[in-house]
Amino acid sequence: MESFFKIEKFSCGYPGKFVVEDIDLEIPKGDFVGIIGPNGSGKTTLFKGITAELQPLKGRTVLNGESIQKMSIKKRAQNVAIVTQVIEAGAMTVEDYVLMGRMPYRNQFQFFENDEDVAVAEKYMKLTGVDRLRDKFMNALSGGEQQLAGIARALTQEPQLLLLDEPTSHLDISHQVQILNLIRRLSHELKLTILMIIHDLNLAGEYCDSLIMMDNGRMRKKGMPSDVLNYKDIEEVYKTVVITRTNPLSGKPVVFLVSEDVMQQKKTAK
Repeated sequence: MESFFKIEKFSCGYPGKFVVEDIDLEIPKGDFVGIIGPNGSGKTTLFKGITAELQPLKGRTVLNGESIQKMSIKKRAQNVAIVTQVIEAGAMTVEDYVLMGRMPYRNQFQFFENDEDVAVAEKYMKLTGVDRLRDKFMNALSGGEQQLAGIARALTQEPQLLLLDEPTSHLDISHQVQILNLIRRLSHELKLTILMIIHDLNLAGEYCDSLIMMDNGRMRKKGMPSDVLNYKDIEEVYKTVVITRTNPLSGKPVVFLVSEDVMQQKKTAK
């Protein structure tokens, strides 16, 4: 497939402290890509480089043929949206929060949303299921509801690239599944290109089209979940003993942890 989003020989970060180096990859339009790796491996730093929060030390990121770093702030916000791990909105209604996603489309002297803004916000509130929460305050929502509102706001920007920073962290399994099912539908039905940082390897393997494994600021591996989630790479990167198997229904990889007690029992039994 033709690449839609490219990261070309890209390095960014904090020289003398931590740098993500030599990232080179291409992603087709509509792909749902998970970024995995241990804490401190460079996942969030890479996101900051993609969004131009950090200027590149070398290389560039290209979206649909155009350098993201060279886009104006307004155009970048129209093309790239990010949902952070923690949603901080305070005492603001869900509807007002989602409508803030239309700010990149406002004219110079437009201080209030117009009919088009309201229609777009309404569309994505319904799509994410937060339309029923429109009059509730953001700080009164559960973590899962806040994430859904964050996704609705990001979609209201009508981006070509959606970045998600650990959207399922601190959520129970039902909310994790709800959000990941939604994200997968967005990529496949809207042809939205999605990059998601995720720590849960089993969720990453089950839902993502492909995975990128980061290790100490470099991209160790990229490919199908079945190629990336093998016990050798996981053990070397995470320094943890695991067993990998295949989900009998989906055919996707499943990672099992092995406790210290079990390892000790196995050694003693030999």
